[in-house]
Amino acid sequence: MEKIKMVQYGCGKMSRWTIRYALEKGVKLVGAFDINEDIIGKDASVVADELTEEIGVKIKHADEFEKFLQENEVDIVVVTTTSLFSENYPIYEICARNGVNAISTCEEAFYAQNSNPALAAKLDEMAKETGCTICGSGYQDVFWGNLISVLGGATHKIKTIRGKSSYNVEDYGISLAKVHGAGLSVEQFQKEIASVDEISDEERQKLINEGNYAPSYMWNVNGWLCSKLGLHVKSQTQKTIPHIAKEDLESTTLGITIKKGDCTGMSAVVTTETEEGTTIISECIGKVYAADEFDCNDWTLEGEPTTRVVIERPATPELTCATVINRIIDVLVAEPGYTTTDKMPENIYKAHNLDQYIEFVDCCCGEDDCHCHEEGHECHCGDHCHCED
Repeated sequence: MEKIKMVQYGCGKMSRWTIRYALEKGVKLVGAFDINEDIIGKDASVVADELTEEIGVKIKHADEFEKFLQENEVDIVVVTTTSLFSENYPIYEICARNGVNAISTCEEAFYAQNSNPALAAKLDEMAKETGCTICGSGYQDVFWGNLISVLGGATHKIKTIRGKSSYNVEDYGISLAKVHGAGLSVEQFQKEIASVDEISDEERQKLINEGNYAPSYMWNVNGWLCSKLGLHVKSQTQKTIPHIAKEDLESTTLGITIKKGDCTGMSAVVTTETEEGTTIISECIGKVYAADEFDCNDWTLEGEPTTRVVIERPATPELTCATVINRIIDVLVAEPGYTTTDKMPENIYKAHNLDQYIEFVDCCCGEDDCHCHEEGHECHCGDHCHCED
């Protein structure tokens, strides 16, 4: 079985894990791209966690990305850049135009259908035409998505889903820290961040239809949960709340000292009412942490019965990257298009090299001694069928 060939797009903080995790799962890194002139031309090992030997892949400028896809065999692109769908769209479009699968840590790409439907539909159509799959994954895929849907499978009646998750924006880079308002004064936060949601439902929907809405992470998570659980959205609102520094706080990511009284980040609370009567209230807290703060994931399904799960100190960046790498097989065999992970199986641990899972997943008969290649047997495995290998 040939190794899966992967390209890393974005060689910042998250790539330190995605590259190493992929290599250790038998994936072959064939390309790496970024816009940071300081690392372009260097071996990709310089950004990968715990790698002491060179990989043999030089980081190229993002301007060369499409030409590389056209001239090389690539199975999947792992995109670890920014958080907004529109900002990442040019990357996804290049992948879709060239028929190359892609998976992204972009939070809005997790379920952009409810925040930028026009762009999502455009990408979906393009990817279907070329036969590839584009999707978003990461921490939210497991800890805000599949964890909740699995718990729902043990629940007779869900009245309310309440979720709260926190993360240190220092772990993810400057772009994410800025969209959370870290370092802003309270006045600046109200003007630049909170004012976006001080609008009517009609105004919000207009922005969404135009592709100009800036959703919090939970906006897309609530949409994903409704899709996964078979719920129909009746209304959805979002509110952003600043978190204030109690004392001066150093931010290495922003390269500044956040002054006492300024914003360390924010909470975004999204409330979704459904036609089925289930309410989803989810909150994500992203900020620069003080010394005594740590990540936490806390979800409660209120109903019959009521269940609460709390995960303290999750290694959020590492979990994000491991989720993405473990998802690669699901992307390779998914239906073409912009196919979100609510339409894929639950993400599971891959104990072996990823290429060893391709035949098992792709084989329509699911048998070790499959006969899909034999005359008279109709194979439904699709373009990635390896039944004759």
